[in-house]
Amino acid sequence: MILNLRGKTSNEILVVFEALHVEGGEVVEAEVLESDIKTIGYKAFADLAQLYFMRLLTPVKKDETTTLLRFQKLRLNSSFHNSDDESSEKYGVESAFFSIDKTKELSFLYHYKKALEFVNVKNKKRILNLGVNRGDEFEVIKNMLSYKEFCTVEFVGIDYSASAIEFAKKEFSQYENVKFICHDINSLEELELGRFYLIISIGTLQSSNIAFNAAFMSIYQNYLAEGGAMLLGFQNCRWIDGEMIYGAKAPNYSFSELSLVLKDIHFCKKYLQQKKYRVVVSGKDYLFLSARKIT
Repeated sequence: MILNLRGKTSNEILVVFEALHVEGGEVVEAEVLESDIKTIGYKAFADLAQLYFMRLLTPVKKDETTTLLRFQKLRLNSSFHNSDDESSEKYGVESAFFSIDKTKELSFLYHYKKALEFVNVKNKKRILNLGVNRGDEFEVIKNMLSYKEFCTVEFVGIDYSASAIEFAKKEFSQYENVKFICHDINSLEELELGRFYLIISIGTLQSSNIAFNAAFMSIYQNYLAEGGAMLLGFQNCRWIDGEMIYGAKAPNYSFSELSLVLKDIHFCKKYLQQKKYRVVVSGKDYLFLSARKIT
């Protein structure tokens, strides 16, 4: 299928894509003028691809005045979000989720590193990650610190997936200061963890089997050390056919709807501000709430 988008306005392009009916894996080609590229920009077409659950493939120069943009429809059923597996291995090594490394997404990595800098990660000597899975967030911290700095920090990662925890243990096997525990976050009191100077949890506390407000307050009250910091990640995207698609999917809506995400963020921000924390919210596909004690 070849679309003629030569000289069309942004509104006309949206109308064309709204009328498209393509199957997962199918490639749609669109002719655009070089002048269109200069006016609209490749970023706008990359955003367009996401809006209609496509990936933008490498453009091809057709002639002196025309470029061929190629859009591939994502396989909408190829997503861990659609899994009805409620076992602890929904996020295990054999799952669709496990094949995703969000730290390879430059937008995620950039904002996560900025959040870590805001909470002064280099000064935190005991760090807890709830929902650690295979340890990607610890890997980012390792790359931000010198070897000596990293080895002086005690890291504890907890996840409900036994296979993911075993994988993480092997990945960090050379570091005696990194510990991984397979356990249910709803029963943390059984572990006698003590307190930490930084608590990280990305995309986990919003799980359907966790009472968010109560879990958040319990974690703050029972596991955060005096003057400690928190870094929470709220998923504002969906993973479809290996692509990170902007916008959280809310129940009963066919489009991205942010009310529930913003409600949780607002609750945490207000709670921490009352405890004399400076709180910032940053990010895009993942929204990061970073909080450090006001001194």
